[in-house]
Amino acid sequence: MSNLTVVSEFLLMGFSDSRELQIIYSLLFLLVFLATVLGNLLIVIVTTVDRRLHTPMYFFLRNLSIVDACYITVTLPKASANSLLSSRAISKSECVAQIFLVVFFVYVELTCLTIMTRDRYVAICRPLHYTVIMNPRVCVQMTLTSLLTGLLYAGFHTAYTFQLPFCRSNVIQQFFCDIPSLLKLSCSETFSNEILIIVTGLGVGGGCFAFIIASYVRIFSTLLKFPVKEDQRKAFSTCIPHIIIVLVFLISSFYVYLRPASVSASIKDMILSVLYSVVPPFLNPIIYSLRNQQIKEAVQTVVKRKIFFLEYNKKVFFKLPCFLTLCVHLNY
Repeated sequence: MSNLTVVSEFLLMGFSDSRELQIIYSLLFLLVFLATVLGNLLIVIVTTVDRRLHTPMYFFLRNLSIVDACYITVTLPKASANSLLSSRAISKSECVAQIFLVVFFVYVELTCLTIMTRDRYVAICRPLHYTVIMNPRVCVQMTLTSLLTGLLYAGFHTAYTFQLPFCRSNVIQQFFCDIPSLLKLSCSETFSNEILIIVTGLGVGGGCFAFIIASYVRIFSTLLKFPVKEDQRKAFSTCIPHIIIVLVFLISSFYVYLRPASVSASIKDMILSVLYSVVPPFLNPIIYSLRNQQIKEAVQTVVKRKIFFLEYNKKVFFKLPCFLTLCVHLNY
């Protein structure tokens, strides 16, 4: 072990060695990042400003939007900058921070999706008890529990990963730092790390997935009893996209994280990583908001207020010189 060089810096994998494609990927990542952040920021502003949206459903939607905006900020800006500058280097401290934040936001994203499923279950299957079960105190408690357990979960996995020595190579076969890719670089036994990932991944991810499926089975059975077909259609159109996002998020993350570390990486792994790290944050504003009539009305209200405010300031600005001239004449 004394003759081995300990890694202090890592090299991330790029999507292409062609300079032209690197610039295209950089611009594509930047556009996706900006669209995701702006879309989620719009949801946060609208659900905060419009008092009609101060309900548990939109409280959790606002939390999800904040998580999505932070989640995509951890990976895409670095990937975009690396592609634009044709640089793949990332320091060990940056890699530690990136792994901690990725694991934290993945955990919080999954638990937030699960909580939103619980909210829809209570709203559809137990509507008379909705305000009692999903009261503000319970909503805040569930959110804080998700955040605190996420910090513990991410902190434990990050610390357990970086107690390993990395000396085989410094090339991470991924466009951001993740645990499975780092385990391949370790020159010590990683069996316990792999078992820990599988057990905790199946425990948290499998548990949330089972809860979501069980909740939607009961939701669909309740919806089929609705006498009005239009109500059924609206409810189904809200639930099905949510299920699709959960499936894409879980299947891709399960495939990446639950595979043995000995399996060689490929471009397919990077594409699957994009599916769980980029696609859900990008699509969530579209699925949960742009298809929602209340959100659309709230956005229109906010835009109209902004336009009125700008027009009012414009009139005041143009009338100000006349007012000042009048004051000067009065003084004379």
